[in-house]
Amino acid sequence: MIKFDELFGKKDVGKELTRSIPYDLKLRFVPFRMDPKSKQPVHLEIEITNLLDEPLLTSVVVQVSKAFGLDAMGLNNTREIRMSYLQHGEKKQLTVDLYSSSRIKSGEFPVQVTAYSHYRDYSHILNSERKRISLRVV
Repeated sequence: MIKFDELFGKKDVGKELTRSIPYDLKLRFVPFRMDPKSKQPVHLEIEITNLLDEPLLTSVVVQVSKAFGLDAMGLNNTREIRMSYLQHGEKKQLTVDLYSSSRIKSGEFPVQVTAYSHYRDYSHILNSERKRISLRVV
C-alpha cells in the first residue's frame, strides 16, 4: 500500500536534521586561567562550524556559574548570541568576556556552551550541541 506522502513526494527533512550532530564547537580561554584579584576579563573564544548540508539558523547560549559574570558588574550569568544562518561548512568565531565576582575563590568552575539550530524563528529549536569546559581560578 502506497502512503499519500510518498505518492506526492513529501518527505520529513526534520528527521534527517535531528539525527546527526549539527555543529562542531571548539572552546578555549585566553588567558587559560583567571586571577581572582584581577579586574581583567578572561576571553572565551568559541568557534562554531555547520556540519550539515543545510543552512542552519543558529544561536549560541553561554552559561557560567555564579562565581562569574558576563558583564563587568557580574549580574548576568547567561547570554544568548543570535548568529543568523550558517551555510554548509561555514565557520564563525565569537568572543565572550568572563569577569570574576567579588565572592570568587580558587578552584575550577564549569562553563557551558550550547549551540542551537532553529526552524522558522529563534523560538523553535530543531537540534543542539552542548559542550562544557572548566575555567581554572588560581
